[in-house]
Amino acid sequence: MLKDQAMSVVFDGNPPKAMQTSHTHTPQNALSAQELSQEIKSFISGVDTVQGRKLSVREHARCAVRLLRSVPACRGAVLEHLRGVYDEHVSAFLHNLETEGDTSTGVSSNLEDIIQEVHGVLSEFIRLNPRAWAPLVSAWAVDLLGQLSSKHAGRRAAPHSSSLNELLQLWMSCAATRSLMEAYSQCLAAMLAWCPDACVDALLDTSVQHSPHFDWVVAHIGSAFPGTIISRVLACGLKDFCSHGSKDQGLGVVGGDKGSRVPKIGSVVGILGHLAAHHSDSIRRELLRMFQESLSPSGPLSPSSSASSWESSPQLRRAAVPFLLQLAALSPNLLGAVSAELVELLRPPVLLQLQALLQGLPREELDNMLGLAVHLISQSPAGGARVLRFLADTATPASVIISGPTPSPHEGVREACDRLLQMLLLHLHKLVYNRSDGGEGNSHHSASSQPQRVIPFLEELQTHVGELCAETLRLERKRHLWLHQLLCLLSVYGGPSVATEALCQLLTQARNPEELALAWQLHTPLSTCLPGLIPAAVSRCVAQIHTHTLGPRQLRQLLLNLAAAIQSQDEERRGSACAQSSMAIQLGSAVSGHLHDFCPLLLHGDPAVSHAAVRLLSSSPLPRTSSPAHLLQLSRAAVTHFFVALRRRGEGGKVGRDRGQVGEAVSCSVLLLSHLAAYSPLTLKAVLQQLVEGALHKGNTDLFGGQIADMAGDPPLSPSLSPDLGASLLDINCRFGTTVNFSGSVWSVFHAGVIGKGLKVRAPRPLSDPVEVIQNIQTLLAVTVQCCSSSALNGSINGSRHPPPDPDEPPPINAEAAKVVAVTLVENICPDVANGELSWPPEEHARTTVERDIHIRRCFEAHPVLFPLLHVVAAGRPALCYCSAVLRGLLATLLAHWEASREASATDSPWHLQASCLLVSCMGEGQLLPPVLGNVHEAFPYLTPFEVRLLLLAVWEYVRGNGPMPQKFVFSSEKGLFCRDFSRDGDVARYVAPIHSVLHKNIDRLGHLCWRFQL
Repeated sequence: MLKDQAMSVVFDGNPPKAMQTSHTHTPQNALSAQELSQEIKSFISGVDTVQGRKLSVREHARCAVRLLRSVPACRGAVLEHLRGVYDEHVSAFLHNLETEGDTSTGVSSNLEDIIQEVHGVLSEFIRLNPRAWAPLVSAWAVDLLGQLSSKHAGRRAAPHSSSLNELLQLWMSCAATRSLMEAYSQCLAAMLAWCPDACVDALLDTSVQHSPHFDWVVAHIGSAFPGTIISRVLACGLKDFCSHGSKDQGLGVVGGDKGSRVPKIGSVVGILGHLAAHHSDSIRRELLRMFQESLSPSGPLSPSSSASSWESSPQLRRAAVPFLLQLAALSPNLLGAVSAELVELLRPPVLLQLQALLQGLPREELDNMLGLAVHLISQSPAGGARVLRFLADTATPASVIISGPTPSPHEGVREACDRLLQMLLLHLHKLVYNRSDGGEGNSHHSASSQPQRVIPFLEELQTHVGELCAETLRLERKRHLWLHQLLCLLSVYGGPSVATEALCQLLTQARNPEELALAWQLHTPLSTCLPGLIPAAVSRCVAQIHTHTLGPRQLRQLLLNLAAAIQSQDEERRGSACAQSSMAIQLGSAVSGHLHDFCPLLLHGDPAVSHAAVRLLSSSPLPRTSSPAHLLQLSRAAVTHFFVALRRRGEGGKVGRDRGQVGEAVSCSVLLLSHLAAYSPLTLKAVLQQLVEGALHKGNTDLFGGQIADMAGDPPLSPSLSPDLGASLLDINCRFGTTVNFSGSVWSVFHAGVIGKGLKVRAPRPLSDPVEVIQNIQTLLAVTVQCCSSSALNGSINGSRHPPPDPDEPPPINAEAAKVVAVTLVENICPDVANGELSWPPEEHARTTVERDIHIRRCFEAHPVLFPLLHVVAAGRPALCYCSAVLRGLLATLLAHWEASREASATDSPWHLQASCLLVSCMGEGQLLPPVLGNVHEAFPYLTPFEVRLLLLAVWEYVRGNGPMPQKFVFSSEKGLFCRDFSRDGDVARYVAPIHSVLHKNIDRLGHLCWRFQL
């Protein structure tokens, strides 16, 4: 074949014109016709015609070079022969590397000068006549590079094809391949101005044939001519795609022998992939330029444009978009490079142009393109959130992003995006539930046993769960349905962590019941494949609270949403069982396990947050088991919040704020305290103790109309009336009674004033709103009664169960609960009282406890709420017996007052009259007195101080003779209460004689009360 090619070139009668003018200069050592004939014969036969011996490789190569210089028409045969020479040099070069230079005297050194000589000749020809030589030499060089790279790829000295840098370093150190690379680069530089496509076509064809061993050539050429290679590679790839890919894409364009060709798009992807490492910006700009040029209307070619430019062909312009889609599908790197900026380009005018371009395509082709677009979106490694926002904005019916001159194009674009979004959701659904080659039902089980298929679109969206939830909660027509479905798929794909975050975000950001319902709708499909989602979501919410990642407004909304969710359990109790109520039960159970985490929020500085917290805790069920520390912490926080809520209610009324909200906070606080009291005896005791102590605390006394007293029970002195005596002995002596306790002895120290200064002046009592005080006292009594009469306590008394006597009446106060209140009152009013001081001594004995009695009286003066609390204790008989010391001390001071009073009527001492009436009434309610003595307080307003003392003295004598012992009370199964049988206490008549004497003396005023004192 070599001989035929050579002879056809030499003896051709009409050589091309280019061949005649390709070598215009005359060499200095030009061969004669005879010598030229001998050279041709020697080249064809491979034998020296003069000496008759076979030519060596070196000699044969020099003969070919001489022919190439003298007879350029022989270039085809000569270049074909030189392939073997280059291959021989490469083989020797690699052999020397493999043997580490032991055969350095081989072929390589003998042929290197030949390689240089051939390179010089070809370079001269290309420089003098590029149009004739550059296409031929470029095709020969690149094809030979491909053959050499593939043939010697398996040699031991050759690195692996994936090691591109090492491979490039190896081949560029070889003279033969370096010469070929330089020749091709010279040809490409010469052909850029007039015919770059031919050179790039040869590069693409070779890349397809010899990849991946040819990749080092592409990397080197691309680095040397990045702009040209990128643009021309894309153009050539588009032309090949349009012709070769028309069978697949349905684009009726130029035909050809498609079956015998290999598509070049794979080579295009490989070349661009190699160039992306250092020229990603250029690749991105060129891809976006091709997209924009394919949509813009075709115009007249510019003077610099060539006739073969793809922009001038309507068929190529129409195939550009499918070509770019196919290119992106084959290369994730190219897809990631252009996806973000491509979305920014899709403005309304561009969308209308794209719609106009694709309108003429058949339905099948459009479906294929949409399917490919959906695949690309799902595999997009970056910009997924931006793509999703674009599709949702464009597909939303009420969107204002697209505004064309007429509504029809806008509607068409919207429908296309709607369809694309629906196909994307369906495709993602298939990927998510079939990614483990399993069905939907066992996707979660298989997810833990098999490696999962990565979905880049969902992978990127996992970092935008919060934004996705916020967009879903906007409830914009179809938009929130799409996003909610995507959120569900993302939760299944991401597993428990993403699903927990999504549910937590919905619970945090929802602002109304409609938005909150989206959380239930998300939980319903996830509950089948992700068990334990609700507890995990609550734990995540608690973690956000602990880390302070939520602002006050978000925290308040989260607590309100949790409370609203738990309160929906009432629907299930009413018979409307649904997924929402089922989730509410799980949510209530999960929240109950974190009550100790939520209880600090009751004391949050923001009133809205504390209100939301008490609403949540009051509606949440209490856990079945909990540590005592957590229960006491919750009880303490709940009681503290109760008093804070009372104060805020008063302040809200003064400044005119919403009284409904602060009133609801008080109601929720009362409900929470009643739940805690009914939980266990421990919480009952803690709540009642802290309620009583809080009501008597100096920071809360003003809520109940009281005033702050000092340690001795004295109200504070007025600052303006007590001079500053400095650090003096007199000042220390004035406080001596507060540091030394003389109670129980015959000595008592009183400081009624300072010598020379007069009596101590009490500070003016701050005026409280009577209505507010009454309301606060009623609220305190209500919560105390509810705690003392909890059904859990009254369900069993003395080991048996007894229903209340009347369903319409409130349940009775439990005796043990009332005892807790009684003991707490005694401890706070008079801490030094012993628990065994139940019996009463003679009235004269009160002189030994006068200081303690005065302290008790001052406590009652400073705290008006004490009498209502005593009435609560009296209702829980026999708990009032444990207040015996307090009752005795108060009664002793009242007897002393009435004895010393010289007023005409008892009404002239209003507080003492009221205290006497309340004291006797309380003792009668607690059955420390028989009814005939328990009613004497009704006559007090009509009597003189002396007569009041007589009646109170009769009360004292009765209690002294019939001690207030709890053992005297017997439980009545009919009433469900403890009652006292006064018939066992002896004759009561001797205690009633003073009462009858007073009645007879004041018959004109007390005649209507005589029936109250009948035995």
